[in-house]
Amino acid sequence: MTTILTDIEGTTSSISFVKDVLFPYARRALPRFVHEHGHEAEVRRWLDQVALENGGLCQDAMIVETLQGWIDEDRKHTALKALQGMIWEAGYASADFTAPVYPDAVDALRGWHDAGHALAVYSSGSVPAQKLLFAHTDAGDLTGLFSAWFDTTVGGKREAGSYARIVRELGVAASQVMFLSDVVAELDAAREAGLGTVLVDRDTDYPQPRTGEAAGGHPRVTGFADVALPG
Repeated sequence: MTTILTDIEGTTSSISFVKDVLFPYARRALPRFVHEHGHEAEVRRWLDQVALENGGLCQDAMIVETLQGWIDEDRKHTALKALQGMIWEAGYASADFTAPVYPDAVDALRGWHDAGHALAVYSSGSVPAQKLLFAHTDAGDLTGLFSAWFDTTVGGKREAGSYARIVRELGVAASQVMFLSDVVAELDAAREAGLGTVLVDRDTDYPQPRTGEAAGGHPRVTGFADVALPG
């Protein structure tokens, strides 16, 4: 059986949801969140890490300003992702938003799960944020479909070593894992580690089709319904 490892943003869910809903929500909520929860150990841990990495920022307001700048830059920093996940948890809990997942992705994920394929997630968003998203989708709670979750604590998504670590944790051969992503550089890294790859090239996220050389030699689909699993 094939293990399907999937990205989220631009793959199962629209890029616009993250950029136009989740990021702005976290940016607006950060000052109040830090003011109200900055004394809590798990929050303080990440705030202190940001402070140390930026020359010892001495005030939480300065840390917040740094984090907001990182949001504007779409920086993939583990501390930022962890704090965003905590903020989004409150947003989901209060029903400020739900997470859209492409219907074809929902159908395929459910079908693969029912057929006995293991499903896993690898996203730059923190594991708690991933679980929150899939627990609060427009199609309901989908977390039960997945058996493993990975974020950048295993390494960067454009590094082959990250995929090698994921395969070891999954306990399967690299050749038995199929990675789905909208980012060619991520697929290149996964292929280098021996994984199968599929470029998800949705016209809603990428109006200019990435065909030929632009696909990097990876099989290209425009939706999950076209993904062909080996064997």
